[in-house]
Amino acid sequence: IVEDPSDLIVSKGEPATLNCKAEGRPTPTVEWYKDGEHVETDKDDPRSHRMLLPSGSLFFLRIVHGRRSKPDEGVYTCVARNYLGEAVSRNASLE
Repeated sequence: IVEDPSDLIVSKGEPATLNCKAEGRPTPTVEWYKDGEHVETDKDDPRSHRMLLPSGSLFFLRIVHGRRSKPDEGVYTCVARNYLGEAVSRNASLE
């Protein structure tokens, strides 16, 4: 991992980006986890408001935050994998 995500405080409805950049041979795939659970992005569901950018960063079209649910708030980590192994970024919180 050559760039770790940083903590963010974002207003609801605003866009946000959690950066993650990984290098390796072969080029690793990047996945994101929030509070230990896999994050669904537009690759899993085209209607998702979370997009996995080509760089590996996680982009939120808008932060979803309701009275009862705060699906985007939490602690995120990015994991880069190839067949030789995996690397885990440091934690970043999104509030």
